[in-house]
Amino acid sequence: MENAETKNKGARFLSLTIFRYIVIETFFAFFVSFLFFFFIFFVNQILLMAQQILSKRVPFVQVALLILYSLPVVIAMAAPFGSLVGTLMTVGRLTSDNEILVMLSSGLSYRNIFIPALLVGILVSMFSFFANDILLPAGTVEFGKLYRRILFATPALELEAHSVKEFKDTVIVTGDVTGTSIDNVLIIDRTGNGERRVIMAKNAELKDAGRDGLSLDLKEAFIQSSKEIARQDYDYASSGFLRYWVPQEDIMQAVSSIGPREMSSADVWKEIIKKEDNLRLRLDEHYGKTLEHALSLEFSLRGGPQDESWNRRANLLQSFVREAETAASIKRDRSLRLYRLEFYKKFSLPLGAFSFVFLAVPLGLLAKKSGQTVGFICGLIIAVIYWALLLGGQTMGMRLGYSPFWSMWLPDILIVSVGLFMCVVRMRK
Repeated sequence: MENAETKNKGARFLSLTIFRYIVIETFFAFFVSFLFFFFIFFVNQILLMAQQILSKRVPFVQVALLILYSLPVVIAMAAPFGSLVGTLMTVGRLTSDNEILVMLSSGLSYRNIFIPALLVGILVSMFSFFANDILLPAGTVEFGKLYRRILFATPALELEAHSVKEFKDTVIVTGDVTGTSIDNVLIIDRTGNGERRVIMAKNAELKDAGRDGLSLDLKEAFIQSSKEIARQDYDYASSGFLRYWVPQEDIMQAVSSIGPREMSSADVWKEIIKKEDNLRLRLDEHYGKTLEHALSLEFSLRGGPQDESWNRRANLLQSFVREAETAASIKRDRSLRLYRLEFYKKFSLPLGAFSFVFLAVPLGLLAKKSGQTVGFICGLIIAVIYWALLLGGQTMGMRLGYSPFWSMWLPDILIVSVGLFMCVVRMRK
């Protein structure tokens, strides 16, 4: 008799019918919320790019393909926030309609709500990670191929008003742009023999040289060139007219560069290992030089004025300080920090969909009326806070040298901690 009652309680503890019902409701709310966030990120990131390209008279079909190849990053960002708002809307509606009260009165536990929501969160996290780690690198490759084909037809696409464009060994700073006319042009490059060169012009005419790249017809140009070793040795000249060329291969190289954001997590990890090995070799080299200068300085000080190295002690001290500062600067490798931040972000952002469930369920249980509306508004507020914490962590990790792991994972940890605390408080009531 006791075994029968135990089995009955266990069956009522988790209802398969209610499980399917909540999963379907949560998926539907997630889909609606996902479309909302998808539209926001689409407008902010994709349509802006399309508008800039369309202004250069690029065919609409190619623009549409560029947008298609850029969609994975939008999907990866919209999915976690869609999970948050969708779960809040579902649980909020069930609470405001007293359906959860009926389930609890029937002897069912809160697990009938948590388990379906957690399942949906896990599936959304996997979907977001797939889009970010597999679809995004593939889309980036296709995006680069198509963009290179567009540039072959319209190289002028690379130059915009009030912009800084960096090519292989050339940096071009532009002012106002009217048609193909550019005011206040600044060009910084390196010549074939290794000299640094600065070119300034009041006006430039941009011309499409086809497969040869871009040409700038500079008016009232001023040129200054200096050697890399002897900066005080420089030449300068002025010209009423000067034609400057940007080769097509330099433009292609600038477009083809792929950062850690567009790479898979495995590729980013391989780059991190390479950069760490390179950093270790460079640090060992400079630490060795620092130790060498420190020993030389110590010997000169111990030898006293009668030692021949006594007069070189100031130079030895300067060399020691310079090598120590160089080693400290190398240790703060911004490129390595960027790769580490992006590596952890590739996991923390998709898993945000799973983390949000721990907070969304207890918050949704607090809804008294208009559960879906309240859930939607609360979800937007939490999404903004989460995004601000994520960007703040990324900024502190890059500029202040904070731990990349904690910078990217702290928002998820805070969300889960607050959610678990609210769950414990709810369960005790």
